[in-house]
Amino acid sequence: MKVGNNTNVESLAAKLQQNATQHAQQKQSGTAGEVVQQTRSRAAGVPVTVSNTTRALDQNAKTSADIDMAKVNAIRAAIANGTFTVNASVIADKMLVDAEALLGAARS
Repeated sequence: MKVGNNTNVESLAAKLQQNATQHAQQKQSGTAGEVVQQTRSRAAGVPVTVSNTTRALDQNAKTSADIDMAKVNAIRAAIANGTFTVNASVIADKMLVDAEALLGAARS
């Protein structure tokens, strides 16, 4: 592999930055219901209709947890007991799969 200007690395970095920016914007705007409420308050008399599908998605977003606390607690206990081991091979494989997916998306 040639060392120097690598457009794949640069496009991957740009894609990661774009994803981070989008994630930050989504955190600022809140759930779909909150966005609809904000839009309604700014829209001065413009009626807005939200589909049942959108309401269901919003409800699922509020009730589903992004973090599996049982797994977090199990890992925390394993670390405290000194039994937690890191499988570097599995981590490296997953990193390569993620990088491949990001590069594939950047090429599209």
